[in-house]
Amino acid sequence: MVLNFEEDYLASELKRLKPKKILVQLPEGIKTKAIELEELFSKLKIEVIFSGETAWGGCCLAIEEARKFGVDLIVHFGHAEFMKSDFPVIYVEIKDDLDLMPILEKSLDNLRDYKKIGLSLSVQHKDDLQSVLDFYKKNEKEIIVSKQSGRVFYEGQVIGCEYSGLKIIEKDVEAFIVIGNRFHSVGAALAINKPVYLLDVYNNEVSNMYEFREKLVKERAMAIDRFKRAKNIGIIVEAKFGQNFGNYDVLIEKFKKRGKNPILISMSEITPEKIMNFYNIEAFVELACPRIAVDDYSRYGKPMLTYREALVAIGEKTWEELLEEGIL
Repeated sequence: MVLNFEEDYLASELKRLKPKKILVQLPEGIKTKAIELEELFSKLKIEVIFSGETAWGGCCLAIEEARKFGVDLIVHFGHAEFMKSDFPVIYVEIKDDLDLMPILEKSLDNLRDYKKIGLSLSVQHKDDLQSVLDFYKKNEKEIIVSKQSGRVFYEGQVIGCEYSGLKIIEKDVEAFIVIGNRFHSVGAALAINKPVYLLDVYNNEVSNMYEFREKLVKERAMAIDRFKRAKNIGIIVEAKFGQNFGNYDVLIEKFKKRGKNPILISMSEITPEKIMNFYNIEAFVELACPRIAVDDYSRYGKPMLTYREALVAIGEKTWEELLEEGIL
């Protein structure tokens, strides 16, 4: 991993905005860089607080935290802009300067049966898009880039909770490649009904996501079936500014009509330990990031559904419709 923290851009933005005190958010794997970044901010005579809270995506803006400590600006590393905020924020995407050619060469064997291929990549590799397109064109592949849609900031970008840009081009391609990590590629496989291949540049692996998809689809079916038999339901909403997937008022009304007892629960972050304390709740719906329910199935002893899965559980949507639309 050859990370570029775009220090020139960051320094120019800080000089332009002139903050006296900032809150810095770093993804989990990048928190080790805090000392180096502290040196940069010190040179600019800016007081800095590093948030120790998780920052899984651009949706995790620590606005309340920033207000509590009286900072002038949030500097959010590792993600593209996800949403607008009334609090000043700089998104610093962090580029990865790794050479992609070896993994692109390796992918050709896996893609030999496909002519038209959809492409998405994580924001760390967005500056490599043209070279990726040139490579596949040279090797007689027709590449169609996923669209900028929904919460996605760039054309061709993939994020963990938004795959509408891939769905737009799904009918025009035979398969997809995702340049990034397993989190993004598994999400893509759950969202669309075409083969998805991960180009994992860090482990030099090209993987078909079919088996991972099938495992998760079975788990979701089991979770929905268990949920149907539950009477006491917890509907979890997250306090984080950018995580709001579904309408809890609608669910409460629908659950009550079907004889269930729903309660509304607020959490700053959903964990098994917090869930455990609601021992008399038989099942949950989480309206935060949909990946919490889908990816963390084994962490929770009770069924936890997304908003759309909850609609399947109460008969507002069929399982077949969910699969056709994409679980994510």
